[in-house]
Amino acid sequence: MFDLSRIRKEPVAFDAAMARRGQEPVAEGILALDKDRRLILTELQEAQARRNEISREIGKAKGAGENADDLIAEMARLKADIQKTEEQERALGAELQDLLSGLPNLPLADVPDGENEDDNRIVHLQGEKPAFDFDPKEHFDLGEALGLMDFERAAKMSGSRFVVLSGGLARLERALGQFMLDLHISEHGYTEMAVPSLVKSPALYGTGQLPKFAGDLFKTEAGHWLIPTAEVPLTNFHADEILAEESLPRRYTALTPCYRAEAGSAGKDTRGMIRQHQFTKVELVSIVAPEQSIDELERLTSAAEEVLKRLGLHYRRVELCVGDLGFSASRTYDLEVWLPGQDRYREISSCSYCGDFQTRRMNMRCRKKGEKITRFPHSLNGSGLATGRTLVAVMENYQQADGSITVPEALEPYMGGLAVIEAR
Repeated sequence: MFDLSRIRKEPVAFDAAMARRGQEPVAEGILALDKDRRLILTELQEAQARRNEISREIGKAKGAGENADDLIAEMARLKADIQKTEEQERALGAELQDLLSGLPNLPLADVPDGENEDDNRIVHLQGEKPAFDFDPKEHFDLGEALGLMDFERAAKMSGSRFVVLSGGLARLERALGQFMLDLHISEHGYTEMAVPSLVKSPALYGTGQLPKFAGDLFKTEAGHWLIPTAEVPLTNFHADEILAEESLPRRYTALTPCYRAEAGSAGKDTRGMIRQHQFTKVELVSIVAPEQSIDELERLTSAAEEVLKRLGLHYRRVELCVGDLGFSASRTYDLEVWLPGQDRYREISSCSYCGDFQTRRMNMRCRKKGEKITRFPHSLNGSGLATGRTLVAVMENYQQADGSITVPEALEPYMGGLAVIEAR
Protein backbone atom coordinates (compact mmCIF):
# COMPACT_ATOMS: atom_id res chain seq x y z
CA MET A 1 0.00 0.00 0.00
CA PHE A 2 1.13 3.53 -0.65
CA ASP A 3 1.04 6.99 0.88
CA LEU A 4 -1.51 8.88 -1.24
CA SER A 5 -0.05 12.24 -0.24
CA ARG A 6 3.26 11.16 -1.78
CA ILE A 7 1.54 10.20 -5.03
CA ARG A 8 -0.26 13.58 -5.09
CA LYS A 9 3.05 15.40 -4.65
CA GLU A 10 5.16 13.24 -6.98
CA PRO A 11 2.92 11.49 -9.56
CA VAL A 12 5.60 11.50 -12.27
CA ALA A 13 8.19 9.97 -9.93
CA PHE A 14 5.66 7.35 -8.80
CA ASP A 15 4.93 6.30 -12.39
CA ALA A 16 8.64 6.26 -13.19
CA ALA A 17 9.32 3.91 -10.27
CA MET A 18 6.43 1.67 -11.32
CA ALA A 19 7.71 1.67 -14.90
CA ARG A 20 10.97 0.14 -13.65
CA ARG A 21 8.86 -2.81 -12.50
CA GLY A 22 7.11 -3.06 -15.87
CA GLN A 23 3.92 -1.34 -14.74
CA GLU A 24 1.87 1.00 -16.91
CA PRO A 25 1.34 4.60 -15.65
CA VAL A 26 -1.26 4.55 -12.88
CA ALA A 27 -0.85 7.81 -10.95
CA GLU A 28 -3.44 9.69 -13.02
CA GLY A 29 -6.09 7.04 -12.40
CA ILE A 30 -5.27 6.85 -8.70
CA LEU A 31 -5.46 10.62 -8.29
CA ALA A 32 -8.74 10.84 -10.22
CA LEU A 33 -10.36 8.29 -7.91
CA ASP A 34 -8.81 9.97 -4.89
CA LYS A 35 -10.18 13.37 -5.99
CA ASP A 36 -13.68 12.00 -6.59
CA ARG A 37 -13.66 10.26 -3.23
CA ARG A 38 -12.51 13.39 -1.39
CA LEU A 39 -15.25 15.46 -3.07
CA ILE A 40 -17.81 12.89 -1.99
CA LEU A 41 -16.41 12.95 1.55
CA THR A 42 -16.76 16.74 1.61
CA GLU A 43 -20.39 16.44 0.50
CA LEU A 44 -20.96 13.79 3.14
CA GLN A 45 -19.47 15.90 5.90
CA GLU A 46 -21.55 18.92 4.87
CA ALA A 47 -24.73 16.82 4.80
CA GLN A 48 -23.95 15.33 8.21
CA ALA A 49 -23.32 18.80 9.63
CA ARG A 50 -26.66 20.00 8.22
CA ARG A 51 -28.39 16.92 9.67
CA ASN A 52 -27.05 17.74 13.12
CA GLU A 53 -28.13 21.35 12.73
CA ILE A 54 -31.67 20.33 11.70
CA SER A 55 -31.86 17.93 14.62
CA ARG A 56 -31.18 20.82 17.00
CA GLU A 57 -33.72 23.04 15.19
CA ILE A 58 -36.38 20.35 15.44
CA GLY A 59 -35.73 20.09 19.17
CA LYS A 60 -36.03 23.84 19.61
CA ALA A 61 -39.23 24.02 17.53
CA LYS A 62 -40.90 21.25 19.48
CA GLY A 63 -39.78 22.81 22.75
CA ALA A 64 -41.38 26.08 21.71
CA GLY A 65 -44.55 24.37 20.51
CA GLU A 66 -43.88 25.32 16.88
CA ASN A 67 -44.60 23.30 13.72
CA ALA A 68 -41.52 21.31 12.67
CA ASP A 69 -43.00 19.43 9.67
CA ASP A 70 -40.76 21.15 7.11
CA LEU A 71 -37.69 20.42 9.16
CA ILE A 72 -38.69 16.79 9.63
CA ALA A 73 -39.24 16.47 5.87
CA GLU A 74 -35.82 17.98 5.19
CA MET A 75 -34.29 15.56 7.73
CA ALA A 76 -35.85 12.61 5.88
CA ARG A 77 -34.44 13.85 2.56
CA LEU A 78 -31.02 14.37 4.15
CA LYS A 79 -30.98 10.85 5.59
CA ALA A 80 -31.66 9.42 2.12
CA ASP A 81 -29.00 11.65 0.57
CA ILE A 82 -26.47 10.71 3.24
CA GLN A 83 -27.13 7.01 2.73
CA LYS A 84 -26.64 7.39 -1.03
CA THR A 85 -23.48 9.46 -0.57
CA GLU A 86 -22.06 6.91 1.88
CA GLU A 87 -22.63 4.16 -0.68
CA GLN A 88 -20.84 6.23 -3.33
CA GLU A 89 -17.92 6.87 -0.98
CA ARG A 90 -17.63 3.16 -0.13
CA ALA A 91 -17.69 2.21 -3.80
CA LEU A 92 -15.00 4.75 -4.71
CA GLY A 93 -12.94 3.71 -1.69
CA ALA A 94 -13.17 0.04 -2.69
CA GLU A 95 -12.19 0.85 -6.27
CA LEU A 96 -9.21 2.87 -5.07
CA GLN A 97 -8.24 0.13 -2.64
CA ASP A 98 -8.41 -2.52 -5.36
CA LEU A 99 -6.23 -0.45 -7.65
CA LEU A 100 -3.61 0.21 -4.99
CA SER A 101 -3.68 -3.37 -3.69
CA GLY A 102 -2.65 -4.76 -7.04
CA LEU A 103 0.47 -2.61 -7.34
CA PRO A 104 3.89 -3.92 -6.24
CA ASN A 105 6.15 -2.06 -3.87
CA LEU A 106 8.40 0.65 -5.28
CA PRO A 107 12.05 -0.38 -5.73
CA LEU A 108 14.74 1.65 -4.04
CA ALA A 109 16.46 4.03 -6.42
CA ASP A 110 19.77 2.14 -6.39
CA VAL A 111 18.30 -1.32 -7.02
CA PRO A 112 19.75 -2.48 -10.36
CA ASP A 113 17.52 -2.38 -13.43
CA GLY A 114 16.83 -5.61 -15.26
CA GLU A 115 14.13 -7.96 -16.46
CA ASN A 116 14.84 -11.30 -14.75
CA GLU A 117 17.32 -13.35 -12.73
CA ASP A 118 19.90 -13.09 -15.51
CA ASP A 119 20.25 -9.39 -14.64
CA ASN A 120 20.82 -9.88 -10.90
CA ARG A 121 24.07 -8.60 -9.41
CA ILE A 122 26.52 -10.81 -7.51
CA VAL A 123 27.47 -9.00 -4.30
CA HIS A 124 30.03 -11.47 -2.95
CA LEU A 125 31.10 -15.11 -2.85
CA GLN A 126 31.78 -17.05 0.34
CA GLY A 127 33.97 -20.13 0.59
CA GLU A 128 35.18 -22.54 -2.05
CA LYS A 129 33.38 -25.05 -4.20
CA PRO A 130 34.03 -28.56 -2.88
CA ALA A 131 36.30 -30.83 -4.92
CA PHE A 132 35.34 -34.47 -5.51
CA ASP A 133 37.37 -37.36 -6.92
CA PHE A 134 34.10 -38.86 -8.19
CA ASP A 135 31.05 -37.58 -10.04
CA PRO A 136 28.79 -36.00 -7.36
CA LYS A 137 25.16 -37.08 -7.42
CA GLU A 138 22.00 -35.05 -6.98
CA HIS A 139 20.23 -35.26 -3.66
CA PHE A 140 17.33 -37.39 -4.86
CA ASP A 141 19.66 -40.05 -6.25
CA LEU A 142 21.56 -40.06 -2.98
CA GLY A 143 18.44 -40.15 -0.82
CA GLU A 144 16.70 -42.88 -2.76
CA ALA A 145 19.87 -45.02 -2.83
CA LEU A 146 20.10 -44.64 0.95
CA GLY A 147 16.47 -45.76 1.26
CA LEU A 148 15.71 -42.65 3.31
CA MET A 149 13.94 -40.44 0.74
CA ASP A 150 10.71 -41.72 -0.77
CA PHE A 151 8.88 -39.76 -3.45
CA GLU A 152 6.85 -42.68 -4.77
CA ARG A 153 5.04 -43.48 -1.52
CA ALA A 154 4.54 -39.76 -0.89
CA ALA A 155 2.91 -39.43 -4.32
CA LYS A 156 0.52 -42.30 -3.52
CA MET A 157 -0.66 -40.43 -0.45
CA SER A 158 -0.51 -36.83 -1.59
CA GLY A 159 0.37 -36.50 -5.27
CA SER A 160 3.43 -34.94 -6.86
CA ARG A 161 5.81 -32.52 -5.14
CA PHE A 162 5.79 -34.30 -1.78
CA VAL A 163 8.41 -36.45 -0.08
CA VAL A 164 8.75 -38.77 2.91
CA LEU A 165 12.07 -38.64 4.74
CA SER A 166 13.05 -41.32 7.23
CA GLY A 167 15.87 -42.35 9.52
CA GLY A 168 19.02 -40.28 9.31
CA LEU A 169 17.69 -37.84 6.71
CA ALA A 170 14.56 -37.09 8.75
CA ARG A 171 16.76 -36.47 11.77
CA LEU A 172 19.15 -34.34 9.72
CA GLU A 173 16.36 -32.05 8.57
CA ARG A 174 15.11 -31.73 12.15
CA ALA A 175 18.66 -31.01 13.30
CA LEU A 176 18.99 -28.23 10.72
CA GLY A 177 15.86 -26.51 11.99
CA GLN A 178 16.96 -26.79 15.62
CA PHE A 179 20.45 -25.54 14.80
CA MET A 180 19.11 -22.51 12.90
CA LEU A 181 16.68 -21.56 15.66
CA ASP A 182 19.33 -21.86 18.37
CA LEU A 183 21.76 -19.73 16.35
CA HIS A 184 19.24 -16.96 15.65
CA ILE A 185 17.91 -16.91 19.21
CA SER A 186 21.18 -17.10 21.12
CA GLU A 187 23.48 -15.07 18.85
CA HIS A 188 21.29 -12.85 16.69
CA GLY A 189 18.72 -11.71 19.23
CA TYR A 190 15.55 -13.10 17.64
CA THR A 191 12.58 -14.15 19.77
CA GLU A 192 11.30 -17.63 18.97
CA MET A 193 7.60 -17.79 18.16
CA ALA A 194 5.21 -20.72 17.70
CA VAL A 195 2.60 -19.48 15.23
CA PRO A 196 -0.51 -20.80 13.45
CA SER A 197 -0.20 -22.51 10.07
CA LEU A 198 -3.74 -21.37 9.19
CA VAL A 199 -4.55 -17.68 8.76
CA LYS A 200 -7.44 -15.54 7.57
CA SER A 201 -7.46 -13.45 4.42
CA PRO A 202 -6.53 -10.11 6.07
CA ALA A 203 -3.21 -11.58 7.25
CA LEU A 204 -2.24 -12.55 3.70
CA TYR A 205 -3.45 -9.20 2.42
CA GLY A 206 -1.21 -7.50 4.96
CA THR A 207 1.97 -9.18 3.74
CA GLY A 208 0.99 -8.87 0.07
CA GLN A 209 0.06 -12.40 -0.99
CA LEU A 210 -3.58 -11.41 -1.44
CA PRO A 211 -5.37 -10.51 -3.56
CA LYS A 212 -2.95 -10.95 -6.44
CA PHE A 213 -1.40 -14.34 -5.64
CA ALA A 214 -4.33 -16.39 -4.41
CA GLY A 215 -3.54 -19.04 -7.04
CA ASP A 216 -0.21 -19.76 -5.36
CA LEU A 217 -1.88 -20.62 -2.04
CA PHE A 218 -3.90 -23.45 -0.52
CA LYS A 219 -7.29 -22.59 0.98
CA THR A 220 -9.47 -24.68 3.26
CA GLU A 221 -13.23 -25.11 2.88
CA ALA A 222 -13.62 -23.21 6.15
CA GLY A 223 -12.00 -20.15 4.56
CA HIS A 224 -8.58 -20.33 6.19
CA TRP A 225 -5.36 -20.26 4.17
CA LEU A 226 -2.30 -22.42 4.74
CA ILE A 227 0.69 -20.16 5.26
CA PRO A 228 3.23 -20.01 2.41
CA THR A 229 5.82 -18.76 4.92
CA ALA A 230 5.95 -17.83 8.60
CA GLU A 231 6.49 -14.25 7.42
CA VAL A 232 2.69 -14.01 7.34
CA PRO A 233 1.87 -14.71 11.01
CA LEU A 234 5.11 -13.18 12.31
CA THR A 235 4.65 -9.83 10.53
CA ASN A 236 0.92 -9.74 11.29
CA PHE A 237 1.58 -10.33 14.99
CA HIS A 238 1.31 -6.56 15.51
CA ALA A 239 -1.36 -5.76 12.91
CA ASP A 240 -3.70 -2.93 13.93
CA GLU A 241 -1.43 -2.06 16.87
CA ILE A 242 0.51 1.06 17.87
CA LEU A 243 3.99 0.07 19.05
CA ALA A 244 6.18 2.20 21.29
CA GLU A 245 9.18 3.18 19.19
CA GLU A 246 11.36 2.59 22.24
CA SER A 247 10.44 -1.11 21.96
CA LEU A 248 11.81 -1.34 18.42
CA PRO A 249 13.35 -3.23 16.79
CA ARG A 250 11.21 -6.32 17.24
CA ARG A 251 12.87 -9.44 15.83
CA TYR A 252 10.99 -12.72 15.53
CA THR A 253 11.82 -16.18 14.25
CA ALA A 254 9.81 -19.36 13.77
CA LEU A 255 10.25 -22.83 12.32
CA THR A 256 7.05 -23.82 10.51
CA PRO A 257 5.73 -25.97 7.73
CA CYS A 258 5.03 -23.89 4.62
CA TYR A 259 2.58 -24.65 1.82
CA ARG A 260 2.70 -23.43 -1.76
CA ALA A 261 0.63 -24.48 -4.75
CA GLU A 262 3.55 -23.84 -7.16
CA ALA A 263 0.88 -23.01 -9.74
CA GLY A 264 3.33 -21.38 -12.12
CA SER A 265 6.04 -24.04 -11.82
CA ALA A 266 4.81 -26.72 -14.23
CA GLY A 267 7.81 -28.60 -15.53
CA LYS A 268 10.27 -26.95 -13.12
CA ASP A 269 12.20 -29.09 -10.63
CA THR A 270 9.76 -31.97 -10.98
CA ARG A 271 12.23 -34.34 -9.29
CA GLY A 272 13.56 -33.87 -5.82
CA MET A 273 12.97 -31.48 -2.94
CA ILE A 274 13.79 -28.12 -4.50
CA ARG A 275 10.18 -27.17 -5.25
CA GLN A 276 7.68 -28.86 -2.94
CA HIS A 277 4.06 -28.16 -2.01
CA GLN A 278 5.03 -28.63 1.66
CA PHE A 279 8.38 -27.77 3.22
CA THR A 280 9.80 -26.44 6.45
CA LYS A 281 11.56 -23.14 6.89
CA VAL A 282 13.05 -20.95 9.58
CA GLU A 283 11.80 -17.41 9.00
CA LEU A 284 13.28 -14.14 10.26
CA VAL A 285 11.11 -11.02 10.60
CA SER A 286 12.12 -7.57 11.82
CA ILE A 287 9.86 -4.62 12.66
CA VAL A 288 11.96 -1.48 12.98
CA ALA A 289 11.81 2.30 13.01
CA PRO A 290 12.21 3.73 9.49
CA GLU A 291 15.68 5.09 10.27
CA GLN A 292 16.90 1.60 11.18
CA SER A 293 15.56 -0.34 8.23
CA ILE A 294 18.38 -0.15 5.68
CA ASP A 295 20.95 -1.27 8.27
CA GLU A 296 18.55 -3.95 9.44
CA LEU A 297 18.51 -5.57 5.99
CA GLU A 298 22.26 -6.08 6.22
CA ARG A 299 21.92 -7.46 9.75
CA LEU A 300 19.16 -9.88 8.80
CA THR A 301 20.94 -11.08 5.68
CA SER A 302 24.17 -11.61 7.62
CA ALA A 303 22.26 -13.71 10.16
CA ALA A 304 21.02 -15.98 7.37
CA GLU A 305 24.53 -16.12 5.88
CA GLU A 306 25.96 -17.23 9.19
CA VAL A 307 23.99 -20.48 8.95
CA LEU A 308 25.70 -21.29 5.66
CA LYS A 309 29.10 -20.33 7.03
CA ARG A 310 28.71 -22.58 10.09
CA LEU A 311 27.69 -25.45 7.81
CA GLY A 312 30.72 -24.88 5.61
CA LEU A 313 28.66 -24.39 2.45
CA HIS A 314 29.87 -22.35 -0.51
CA TYR A 315 27.36 -19.67 -1.49
CA ARG A 316 26.98 -16.27 -3.06
CA ARG A 317 24.92 -13.22 -2.16
CA VAL A 318 22.98 -11.77 -5.08
CA GLU A 319 21.07 -8.49 -5.26
CA LEU A 320 17.89 -8.88 -7.27
CA CYS A 321 17.19 -6.53 -10.15
CA VAL A 322 13.83 -4.76 -10.29
CA GLY A 323 12.41 -7.35 -12.69
CA ASP A 324 13.08 -10.16 -10.21
CA LEU A 325 11.87 -8.42 -7.03
CA GLY A 326 9.02 -9.96 -5.07
CA PHE A 327 5.71 -8.10 -4.89
CA SER A 328 6.23 -6.60 -1.41
CA ALA A 329 9.97 -5.93 -1.60
CA SER A 330 11.87 -2.72 -2.30
CA ARG A 331 15.24 -4.48 -2.16
CA THR A 332 16.09 -8.16 -1.91
CA TYR A 333 19.27 -10.14 -1.40
CA ASP A 334 19.14 -13.79 -2.39
CA LEU A 335 21.58 -16.28 -0.92
CA GLU A 336 22.38 -18.95 -3.49
CA VAL A 337 24.09 -22.12 -2.32
CA TRP A 338 26.31 -24.24 -4.52
CA LEU A 339 24.86 -27.68 -5.36
CA PRO A 340 27.59 -29.88 -6.84
CA GLY A 341 25.12 -32.54 -7.96
CA GLN A 342 23.32 -29.95 -10.09
CA ASP A 343 26.55 -28.06 -10.87
CA ARG A 344 24.81 -24.76 -10.22
CA TYR A 345 23.80 -22.25 -7.57
CA ARG A 346 20.26 -22.43 -6.17
CA GLU A 347 18.40 -19.93 -4.02
CA ILE A 348 18.25 -20.96 -0.36
CA SER A 349 17.15 -17.65 1.17
CA SER A 350 15.57 -14.35 0.15
CA CYS A 351 16.04 -11.41 2.51
CA SER A 352 13.82 -8.44 1.74
CA TYR A 353 13.36 -4.84 2.81
CA CYS A 354 9.68 -3.87 2.48
CA GLY A 355 9.68 -0.36 3.95
CA ASP A 356 6.18 0.61 5.10
CA PHE A 357 4.46 -1.30 2.29
CA GLN A 358 3.25 -4.13 4.55
CA THR A 359 2.71 -2.14 7.72
CA ARG A 360 0.37 0.24 5.88
CA ARG A 361 -1.63 -2.71 4.58
CA MET A 362 -2.00 -4.13 8.09
CA ASN A 363 -2.34 -0.74 9.84
CA MET A 364 0.63 -1.29 12.13
CA ARG A 365 1.97 1.96 13.54
CA CYS A 366 4.55 3.20 16.02
CA ARG A 367 4.81 6.28 18.22
CA LYS A 368 7.62 7.98 20.09
CA LYS A 369 7.21 8.45 23.84
CA GLY A 370 5.41 11.67 24.70
CA GLU A 371 4.18 12.29 21.14
CA LYS A 372 0.67 12.01 19.71
CA ILE A 373 1.65 11.53 16.06
CA THR A 374 2.07 7.97 14.83
CA ARG A 375 3.92 6.67 11.79
CA PHE A 376 4.37 3.35 10.05
CA PRO A 377 7.34 1.21 11.06
CA HIS A 378 9.26 -0.73 8.43
CA SER A 379 9.19 -4.51 8.00
CA LEU A 380 11.83 -6.91 6.76
CA ASN A 381 11.84 -10.66 6.31
CA GLY A 382 14.10 -13.45 5.21
CA SER A 383 14.59 -17.20 5.24
CA GLY A 384 17.08 -18.20 7.81
CA LEU A 385 17.01 -20.81 6.13
CA ALA A 386 14.69 -23.07 4.18
CA THR A 387 15.48 -26.36 5.92
CA GLY A 388 14.52 -28.59 2.99
CA ARG A 389 16.82 -26.81 0.58
CA THR A 390 19.55 -26.72 3.22
CA LEU A 391 19.17 -30.48 3.60
CA VAL A 392 19.65 -30.78 -0.17
CA ALA A 393 22.79 -28.63 0.05
CA VAL A 394 24.27 -30.65 2.92
CA MET A 395 23.56 -33.93 1.14
CA GLU A 396 25.19 -32.86 -2.11
CA ASN A 397 28.17 -31.10 -0.54
CA TYR A 398 28.91 -33.71 2.13
CA GLN A 399 28.35 -36.84 0.01
CA GLN A 400 30.96 -39.56 -0.07
CA ALA A 401 31.98 -41.84 -2.93
CA ASP A 402 29.97 -44.74 -1.43
CA GLY A 403 26.79 -42.62 -1.31
CA SER A 404 26.88 -41.95 2.42
CA ILE A 405 26.51 -38.44 3.87
CA THR A 406 28.90 -36.97 6.41
CA VAL A 407 27.18 -34.89 9.08
CA PRO A 408 28.58 -31.32 9.26
CA GLU A 409 30.40 -30.60 12.50
CA ALA A 410 27.91 -27.86 13.47
CA LEU A 411 25.06 -30.39 13.42
CA GLU A 412 26.74 -33.20 15.36
CA PRO A 413 25.31 -32.05 18.76
CA TYR A 414 21.83 -32.43 17.29
CA MET A 415 22.33 -35.86 15.75
CA GLY A 416 22.69 -38.03 18.84
CA GLY A 417 26.17 -39.20 17.95
CA LEU A 418 25.36 -40.00 14.31
CA ALA A 419 28.34 -38.79 12.28
CA VAL A 420 27.63 -40.49 8.95
CA ILE A 421 24.26 -41.24 7.33
CA GLU A 422 24.42 -44.58 5.56
CA ALA A 423 21.99 -46.92 3.80
CA ARG A 424 19.75 -48.69 6.23
